[in-house]
Amino acid sequence: MTSVSDHLRSVGEALGERARWDHPLGALTTYRVGGPAALWVAAADEEGLLGVARALAGHPVPVLVLGRGSNLLVADAGFEGLVVAVDAGFDALVIDGTVVRAGAGVSLPVLARRTAAAGLHGLEWAVGVPGSVGGAVRMNAGGHGSDTAATLESYRVVDLRAATVEDLPAARLAAGYRSTSVGSTDVVVSATHRLVPGDPEAGDRAIRAIVRWRRANQPGGSNAGSVFTNPPGDSAGRLIDATGLKGFRIGTAEVSPKHANFIQADEGGSADDVRAVLEHVRAAVRDATGVALRTEVRMIGFDGPGTRTR
Repeated sequence: MTSVSDHLRSVGEALGERARWDHPLGALTTYRVGGPAALWVAAADEEGLLGVARALAGHPVPVLVLGRGSNLLVADAGFEGLVVAVDAGFDALVIDGTVVRAGAGVSLPVLARRTAAAGLHGLEWAVGVPGSVGGAVRMNAGGHGSDTAATLESYRVVDLRAATVEDLPAARLAAGYRSTSVGSTDVVVSATHRLVPGDPEAGDRAIRAIVRWRRANQPGGSNAGSVFTNPPGDSAGRLIDATGLKGFRIGTAEVSPKHANFIQADEGGSADDVRAVLEHVRAAVRDATGVALRTEVRMIGFDGPGTRTR
């Protein structure tokens, strides 16, 4: 039987000089902890992604699509698979009337500020999310009473397994609370939003209010934002706080004393410590309340496909 390592070697050979072995991965996330990717490649355009798809053909290796890494926790052992990084070539942003077309690499704060300055409303919430347009579509990112799906009209996807490019209507996203139909080998390359015209000054005020709120209520430092999704009718942060876990620490990671739904990593810390804190919190809340918290953060290389064994 051909091993994952053998398949990775074949993929790496097909990618040639574009590929990098044992490339830092944890450092490319907002947690800034965790190990390397066994194989890494950057793509700056759709043809580059289709080249990756051709290299992958026939090779069942785990694939991780990487944008800004704002919702990932990579195990200390790293990721035994191929990481496909969406490079700077996907950073186009075009505003045409009330229609906004944004490349996958556009940062959400930039998208929020540019659209608000153009007198368009609907994406102000994005100013406080340190992710990218592609990642926002993939997980239906949101905040402050709205989300990506609320204004999304269509999105464009490269399928790395089928080697296809397709424009899809927003309905195909099957968006739920922090969930969509986008698969692990689908690369969102752009998104089209239809916004509401309004007053640029009102948009600026809304953005400044969101920034002030986040600075007052959420911690900085190395984290991935909210760790758990809110259960129906409640707040994950409230449940964790009520369980007395603010400040709880294991090794180099702790529950933020400022916001209980954030887990902070020390500089130079361990991703496995973050995972241990996360699992302790989940178990403690379940035991105290009966609520099973679901993670919003994607766990990479800890269990299942992509777990490193060397």
